[in-house]
Amino acid sequence: MKFKKNKKIISIRIALDGYSASGKSLGAKLISKKYKLFLLNSGLLYRYAAYLLLKYKPKKKISFLKKKFQQLNYQSLNKLNLHAQEISNYSAIIAKQKKVRLISKSFQKKFAKKFKKIAIEGRDISTKILNKNPCYDVAFFFKCNLDVAAKRRWKDLKTSKKEVSLQEVKKSLKKRNELDVKRRFSPLIQSKDSIVIRTDILNKREMVQKMSKEIEKKLLLKYGRNFKRK
Repeated sequence: MKFKKNKKIISIRIALDGYSASGKSLGAKLISKKYKLFLLNSGLLYRYAAYLLLKYKPKKKISFLKKKFQQLNYQSLNKLNLHAQEISNYSAIIAKQKKVRLISKSFQKKFAKKFKKIAIEGRDISTKILNKNPCYDVAFFFKCNLDVAAKRRWKDLKTSKKEVSLQEVKKSLKKRNELDVKRRFSPLIQSKDSIVIRTDILNKREMVQKMSKEIEKKLLLKYGRNFKRK
């Protein structure tokens, strides 16, 4: 599909949902770079909330988080170490809480309205964040065989010198996915019109090709054949 590059992309919103270690973070990063989209990782928001609660130990947790998120500059999260094990464990707990998820949801929706060219990655983006006002243009749902996902995550942990067995990682991923699917508020659900990306059978190049094909179908419908990515 060839396009004459003389018409700008005014807006494009991409939702990326999926299971733990399914490759959605990599997919979001690569596709955002290709189409010059602002990338928002919802998981970082829960890690930030966990970081704040562990550091300050506020008596009124929800009002405290609301105030902090109203003042939050998303880019500043890159300066914090939000991947410590204690933060990871606690973020998994508070991510199940309705009031905490509502704070994160509100922040994400405001960003989605502010940035018209955006990709949001998480576990309920197409069903809760970009489901309406504003809506997504394209939704992707990432899946990966548990064995492949566990091995991938295990290799990442070994690189960062964290000693953990492959079996432990597999058990942890299985439990996290079950919690995401079964949680009462905002469970992980595949939206009906989302495109499935199987990262256990697609390599990185094939993944980007499949995602790009679907995105450019949408751009063709929105802008005709005369658009440019920049």
